[in-house]
Amino acid sequence: MKELLFVINTLGRAGAETALVELLNRLDPEEYRAELYVLANQGDMVSEIPKHVRLLNRHFEAISVLDLEGQKALRRQVWKAMFNRLTVVKCFPYLIKNFCAMLSERKVLPDKLLWRVMSDGGQRMEKRYDLAVAFLEGGASYYVSNHVKADRKAAFLHVDYGRAGYTRSLDRDCYLKFDKIFAVSGEVKEAFLEVYPECESRTDIFHNLIDGERIHVKAKDSGGFEDDFSGQRILTVGRLTKQKAFEISVEAMKLLKDEGLRVRWYVLGEGDQRKVLEEQIRTLGLEEDFLLLGAVDNPYPYMLQADVYVHASRYEGKSIAIQEAQILGKAILVSDCSGNREQVEHDVDGMMCDLSPAGIAAGIGELLRDEGKRKRLGEAAACKHRAEEEELNKLLSLL
Repeated sequence: MKELLFVINTLGRAGAETALVELLNRLDPEEYRAELYVLANQGDMVSEIPKHVRLLNRHFEAISVLDLEGQKALRRQVWKAMFNRLTVVKCFPYLIKNFCAMLSERKVLPDKLLWRVMSDGGQRMEKRYDLAVAFLEGGASYYVSNHVKADRKAAFLHVDYGRAGYTRSLDRDCYLKFDKIFAVSGEVKEAFLEVYPECESRTDIFHNLIDGERIHVKAKDSGGFEDDFSGQRILTVGRLTKQKAFEISVEAMKLLKDEGLRVRWYVLGEGDQRKVLEEQIRTLGLEEDFLLLGAVDNPYPYMLQADVYVHASRYEGKSIAIQEAQILGKAILVSDCSGNREQVEHDVDGMMCDLSPAGIAAGIGELLRDEGKRKRLGEAAACKHRAEEEELNKLLSLL
């Protein structure tokens, strides 16, 4: 039986974590003994990990990493890692060097700095694995490259490497130590190879595994919108972070309201931008029009019931939320950015727009006013090709 280790930064409710759960579900427990280590020791998706996968964390908190309580717990984990094995002392030159580099670029990203601390201060595994997989950039990749014994090592990339704030200095060239690197889309692959051109021969595309049948079943569960609003509904699923550009979507909602459209915008997700967005919503008088519903366990009834799905972000790797909305046959509007361009063909199986209040509002307005177009685009989206078992074989063939 082959021994596999998967490492991820957190188990928060987000795209990469969802993709990992689906991948683990597809491993045959008769052939593979899979173990999982979560660097941050927390995440509310832990209950969805398959029973045949062993969680290695000695202490794990089944709470979100995005809400206030989860952020406090995450800070405690960082402090613990800093003083474990004198990690903060050993990492001090690294932290100062990269902090100064970020400062010179006027783009200080504390999370990118601290993943090195979490990696070096994490648990240690004495076991040697047949295959070790870093399923996310940053901490997971640092940990597998430097602190795991394995015959073969693989890393996954889920975001535009440069846009997300990663550099070779932050990574300490960790990707040179991997036998295979999997990007979730062509644009993610291209962005990575601009920084690591010498990794081209061992970098491949690995499309997210999606269980369409399960999504259709869960979409019919009880739940979804509970208000008595009788107008048209817009839905977005995503973390409340700068990447997702929700402040622009709020401005777009103001334009839609000013046009007199009877519509509400609902957002499923949590994140560090909640307070900023709540203040913006209040300032614009949109308390009943742009609703932050928080993270939910089952977003699919909302997707099924929505009239339009919108995903207007600054950049993406390959959005699982978009794929899920496509599976459910929704009319989709996305911003014209990396990642989204590979998932939606404008006016064929969805629409693209500029990432501006006017651009988003114009695209939504067009879809809301044209029921025939919504139906046509939704039907085309539902017919898009889905990744099948050959994707999983790309990873397991390393064995």
